[in-house]
Amino acid sequence: LLGRLPYTLMVSHCGGGYSRYEDLAVTRWRADGTTDNSGQFCYVKDVGANHLWSASHQPVCAPADFYSAQLATDRVTFLRRDHGIETRTEVVVVPEDSAEVRRVTLTNESDVEREVELTSYGEIVIAPPGADRQHPAFSNLFVETEWHAWSSAPPATRGPRSAAKRTIWCVHVAEAGGAERVGDATFETDRARFVGRGRSVRSPAALDASGALSGRTGAVLDPIFAIRVRVRLAAGQSASVAFTTLV
Repeated sequence: LLGRLPYTLMVSHCGGGYSRYEDLAVTRWRADGTTDNSGQFCYVKDVGANHLWSASHQPVCAPADFYSAQLATDRVTFLRRDHGIETRTEVVVVPEDSAEVRRVTLTNESDVEREVELTSYGEIVIAPPGADRQHPAFSNLFVETEWHAWSSAPPATRGPRSAAKRTIWCVHVAEAGGAERVGDATFETDRARFVGRGRSVRSPAALDASGALSGRTGAVLDPIFAIRVRVRLAAGQSASVAFTTLV
């Protein structure tokens, strides 16, 4: 359990968990200790070798050469090694800014250059968790997404039910500094396009091929935020990408 009001977060040793702003669910989560496959995630793909895993054990559940989850009072750190690449993910909450930051640091431990794609994923709710559990499809209808290329961020808002209700904005932004970044960040806000028909978050359709995500925005029927960033790592080189979610 991280943070304090107004922004709090729960994350398990496998990477599942929820984010809350006051009494609102920021991302979708279901209490299932068996699957533990809902929350906010980051996919990691070695483009050259076509190897796919996730920054935490969930949601891909790929066997790692080494895996460790450190649950501290101020942050959660996931450390793993896969196919000669070390992935270190640090999760922290900044309550003063109503935000959470998930910084993923990749280190190329092999002696050849590697290109790696990082793709974030979370299902947008911005509503009381009880209402979302009862009618998730109905709840999704009132969320609208946009994209701002200047900040590599897809903001989302839920239309207020009355003039007395305040408008809540949720923003997901990616920052990858340095010369390691390859190309521009791309995005997806439609879960149907990202996951695919008959698929799940364990093996989504958007991870079958490398390259740009489709970039659909608007009043999608099943809203998500997903940002893809590619980095190039020389032998022994490290690079960090920070995914920030704020309300």
